Amino acid sequence: MFPLKNHNFIFITFVISFCLLAGCSTNKIISKKVAREFKNSQVIKQYQVGFALYNPTDKKMIFQKDADQYFTPASNTKLYTFFASLKMLPDLMPALKYTERNDSLIFWGTGDPSFLQFAVKDKSAYNFLLASNKKLFFSPGRYSGNFFGEGWAWDDYDYYYQPEITEMPIMDNMVTSTYATPNKINVVPKVFTSCFEIDFTRKTGNFQVSRDFWSNRFHYPAVAVKPGYNQQNPYKTSAQLTVEILADTLHKPVGIINLKIPQDAKTLPGAKRDSVLKQMMLPSDNFIAEHLLLVCSNQIGDTLSTTKAIDYITKNYLSFLPDQVKWADGSGLSRQNLFTPRDNVYLLDSIYRLVNNPEKLFDLLPAGGKSGTLKSAYPKTDKPFVFGKTGSLGGVHNQSGYVLTKKGKTYIFSFMNNSFIKPTAEVRAEMVRIMTYIHDNF
Repeated sequence: MFPLKNHNFIFITFVISFCLLAGCSTNKIISKKVAREFKNSQVIKQYQVGFALYNPTDKKMIFQKDADQYFTPASNTKLYTFFASLKMLPDLMPALKYTERNDSLIFWGTGDPSFLQFAVKDKSAYNFLLASNKKLFFSPGRYSGNFFGEGWAWDDYDYYYQPEITEMPIMDNMVTSTYATPNKINVVPKVFTSCFEIDFTRKTGNFQVSRDFWSNRFHYPAVAVKPGYNQQNPYKTSAQLTVEILADTLHKPVGIINLKIPQDAKTLPGAKRDSVLKQMMLPSDNFIAEHLLLVCSNQIGDTLSTTKAIDYITKNYLSFLPDQVKWADGSGLSRQNLFTPRDNVYLLDSIYRLVNNPEKLFDLLPAGGKSGTLKSAYPKTDKPFVFGKTGSLGGVHNQSGYVLTKKGKTYIFSFMNNSFIKPTAEVRAEMVRIMTYIHDNF
């Protein structure tokens, strides 16, 4: 007979082996059933599809369809910016770098997107500058990139989703015009009011503001403004304009000075990082995404550079990914971004473990049928079962995130659809059908 200790060892070994075999068996069953759904789908056969389904509990890939192939991610790119921000940024965002010299307060931008941002509404830097009794000087020159990200569509310059990138963004780097009367609009920041003019050659159609490409000349047609009108147009940025907007907003003079950041420069804490991340993820805010990478760059040196941030993050934090990433910007506006579905699921698994609180994590993400860019994708519900990030460009529509099943399991997925010419609604509907199938059956 075996000693009692040996009996216990054998029993424990048997239980562990049984559980592992049961887990493998379950994963194989799920894989076969999901494979059948893809095989029988007449919609999916019409374009490029990559899919990966991952079990974070046993760290096993359950099912893959071209998961090692590269796809245009669109706003799925924001998952990488989200991960980088969790890794590199403190709980309170660095709002400004500053130093005091005699009767002067000199400050530098950190790329922080929350300064008077319309949704986050952080006023940390504003209140700090307003309260100072010293002369204010802004020192520009930290940002080393272009006003647009690499590979951006230049003819989208006048759309709300593509504001310019700057080292000290203010109010989303956009001008907001709203209804005042049928013959008048309100303009914020007010410094732009004189830049608006009527185009008398346009006397029909809807009221719509447009901007010249190289200047801050805004035009609108000679038609009535309707109640509820609200529009945002990116403005043409410059260091001089930054101080003009600051002076107009603070109601006090702000000058420009060219000075390198001293070693003893202080950092002003600002908005809560997670509040900014949530505002990036739910409505898929490109402006916030781009500037978060600049804030990451701020953490590693004096130069604010998207390329520098991406290189640092890739080298130091993404070595666990199975495929090399081609990462160009923070938002996904660039078609030069290329990621694989299996990279996405491993990244999401790392995020899941990094946050270590599913309830907190899911609150920061769009929820199917409830919030953000997934609100209208799934049926309206108070108990969503998909949490994640969408990504859309012409011929591109993706979802990557977490799916909760009726059996209480949490799986990670990346569903990438590229190169389609059919309506996005049809692609989305098929994606939702398959994700709902996974939720209902596993």
